[in-house]
Amino acid sequence: MEEEQREVLLKKVYHGGCPGCRVEHLKDTQRGLPVRQLVFVWIVVLCNALPISSLFPYLYFMLRDFNIAKTEKDIGYYAGFAGASYFFGRALTSVFWGVVADRYGRKPVILVGTVSVVIFNTIFGLSLNYWMAISSRFLLGSLSTLLGPIMAYATEIFREEYQALGLSTVNTAWGVGLIIGPALGGFLAQPAEKYPNIFSKESIFGRFPYFLPCLCISVYAFGITIACCWLQETLHTHNENDKLRENSYDALEAPCCGFNAEETVNEIEANKPTSKESLIKNWPLISSIIVYCVFSLHDMAYTEIFSLWAVSPRRYGGLSYSTDDVGVVLAISGFGVLVFQLSLYPCVEKFLGPIIICRIAGVLSIPLLAIYPLVAMLSGFSLSLALNCASVIKNVLSVSIATGLIILQNRSVEQHQRGAANGITMTAMSLFKAAGPAGGGVM
Repeated sequence: MEEEQREVLLKKVYHGGCPGCRVEHLKDTQRGLPVRQLVFVWIVVLCNALPISSLFPYLYFMLRDFNIAKTEKDIGYYAGFAGASYFFGRALTSVFWGVVADRYGRKPVILVGTVSVVIFNTIFGLSLNYWMAISSRFLLGSLSTLLGPIMAYATEIFREEYQALGLSTVNTAWGVGLIIGPALGGFLAQPAEKYPNIFSKESIFGRFPYFLPCLCISVYAFGITIACCWLQETLHTHNENDKLRENSYDALEAPCCGFNAEETVNEIEANKPTSKESLIKNWPLISSIIVYCVFSLHDMAYTEIFSLWAVSPRRYGGLSYSTDDVGVVLAISGFGVLVFQLSLYPCVEKFLGPIIICRIAGVLSIPLLAIYPLVAMLSGFSLSLALNCASVIKNVLSVSIATGLIILQNRSVEQHQRGAANGITMTAMSLFKAAGPAGGGVM
């Protein structure tokens, strides 16, 4: 009896006009797997991943056609800055969008991100010169509001027992983006040359040979924008202190419940979000962000350099791959990441924990990257086999590190701080990712 009265006393107070309270009430009353919310998270993350990964198979050829480089060796230099522009723009605005998401809600910020993909990804495909391409990528990155808020959304929309599944969905969708994005860029770039029976050289796809993959992604983003109009908002619009006082008042007005009311009030106070605590002073959060950023630099530099290395001529130490070949390798590695993320990673994480996984993956990445110069000496089937195996293992290690660090970050912040915390993460990570392609291009 006392336990039932205690549960009633500690029962949450829901504010009728608050969308966050509406979601909390739905979470408390709904049972079973939240399939609809999982689908929303999945499609939004995919919308963010596709514009990032789709250009790498054809970026080298796109810049070659712009005639910006004086020699063929200089193409990688300009490609580095083209790849970095997106993440540099995102680094400048990520904290801003995180604050906006905490103040005005996750839904409007997510909608801004999907609309920006529709507009600026289309402009990138229609670029007439190098500066138009790099400007559209910069603007796309500046308005790329999706990843931080959707990570916060994934931890707020699900019940506690499904939060790990929500974060896993984010990384799974990212893995699918690593499959579909490079495949779209590799197979749909230069369609008038590859599929002359379907696309003529006088058509828009002949005059803009890299527009078709961008158009497909923009059409998908337009559909996601419409779907997100039905997205549930998770931000609480009422004053949290009013809710706390209301709970405390109810507790003090119940002396007949058979247990210490003061103890109940203390429990409520203990559950109060520490909104005044500075995120900068949260060392577990900041340390995981720092490590996350270092590995983001490493991962993005690898992604950029790998594509440039694969399409470079053999006389310069490359593999002389076409856009199709690069797209196939990246798609296979993305599929490997997806299979690992869905099947093996949850078991490994449960057994070892995220910190040990990050350490093991970081150590194994060193000898793996050291063997890539040896791979270039192979040819034929042995080259394809070795390259695909190395690429799959490398991406599996990278995603394992990223997933583990995301879990650590979300364990270090309260629910109402997640938007700002993810904004800090995205800012620092984007700066490091921008440094990756820029440094790789210069070198």
